[in-house]
Amino acid sequence: MQDKFYDAGVKDYREAHYYFDLGYQPDPATQVLAAFKITPRPGVAPEEAAAAVAAESSFATWTMVWSDHLVDPARYCARVYHLEPVDEGKRQWMAYIAYPLDLFEEGSIPNLMASLLGNVFGFKPLIALRLEDLYFPPAYLTTFQGPPHGIRQERDMLNKYGRPLLGATMKPKLGLSAKNYGRLIYEALVGGLDFTKDDENITSQTFMRWEHRFEASMEAVHKAEAMTGERKGHYLNVTAHTFDEIFKRAERAKELGSRIIMLDYLIAGMTAFTSVAQWCRENGILLHLHRAFHSVIDRNPDHGVAWPVLAKFARLVGGDHIHNGTIVGKLAGDPQELLDTARMLREPRVTRAEAPTIHFDQDWLSMPGTFPVASGGIHVWHMPALVHYFGDDSILQFGGGTVGHPWGSKAGATANRVALEAVIKGRNEGRDLQKEGQDILSQAARRNPELRVALETWKGVEFEITA
Repeated sequence: MQDKFYDAGVKDYREAHYYFDLGYQPDPATQVLAAFKITPRPGVAPEEAAAAVAAESSFATWTMVWSDHLVDPARYCARVYHLEPVDEGKRQWMAYIAYPLDLFEEGSIPNLMASLLGNVFGFKPLIALRLEDLYFPPAYLTTFQGPPHGIRQERDMLNKYGRPLLGATMKPKLGLSAKNYGRLIYEALVGGLDFTKDDENITSQTFMRWEHRFEASMEAVHKAEAMTGERKGHYLNVTAHTFDEIFKRAERAKELGSRIIMLDYLIAGMTAFTSVAQWCRENGILLHLHRAFHSVIDRNPDHGVAWPVLAKFARLVGGDHIHNGTIVGKLAGDPQELLDTARMLREPRVTRAEAPTIHFDQDWLSMPGTFPVASGGIHVWHMPALVHYFGDDSILQFGGGTVGHPWGSKAGATANRVALEAVIKGRNEGRDLQKEGQDILSQAARRNPELRVALETWKGVEFEITA
């Protein structure tokens, strides 16, 4: 049943040309552009629904108010400048909306989100609403700091070039003592990994308080560096319940000599994220972003916020690493969207022609790139596909695929490192990783027992779900 408010026609947003104007030409130099997928309720015209989204997310309210005449609506109102059908069966349309820069505070994602993701997502005339993409003009982009360091500077800090970086999440994620946790980290780093990490939900529980974890973890890192002669790191999760506690933990990580810390950036919130990113830049610490909570927001294809938008926030505010998906692992995600998002995170400019799932060309100017992290249900058999899909400027992170090795995490790390180096060598020799990847791994396993056992252990293990 159609809502009485819309039956009464108290305010038809289409009547004002500045809310709905398909002849309007947006200015990419001075406006933020948004692509919303809208699903109107039966009886609500798509033009009305789109105009209502533009109005509510910018200037207007549900009725005319006398104070509208105290400002210039044409200057502050968002405009629907293009509307196209997406799915006739679902009655879905893509509405492209232009927002004047005056609506947004400089350098503030919280303000941007309050506008674009506020009340409008609860509108009665909509069955569903999804923000699919955003475009940021240069004048707005330059008000954000971007990644604290970025891909090139991180490679210099670590002295690692010509290949993806290798990581692993320590397992089990909960329940270990600090001493055993440090032992796992040491074994994995000595075995050949570049990084190890805390999982998203380990903070300061009774079985292992954060101070003990930090100390044991960094002792393991320093010993592994001394043993291997390589620079190593462990992502110490500083996510906490207050700002003061976050920075207390970050400062302690710095005192212990950590090169990198980790933040659950969506759970901590954009204000905490911005503050931590600024702290990392000022203190020379790399920032790893875990995307825990993202599927609550982005998994519904009709409602919420698409993952590429959340990833753009990560680069804009400032993360050196951001989890992006694996294509071949255990987590859901559209393969083309993940590839396009990885490109968007790394490249100085991304266009619709090269990234078909995005809606706007985006120039990142001189903002550094962010490492996309492939993590979740991957093992050595996936190595050729991971290198093929994500290239050198990525982080390949094996949790169970390291610690689950029958000979322990050191052997699992060695298997991962040997597999990676064999695949990189094969690629550099011109071999086709998609066709010859398994043969490359099998040949390398003849000379490395750790890899041979890993291949035997996870042979045939896939995460393809058939309904």
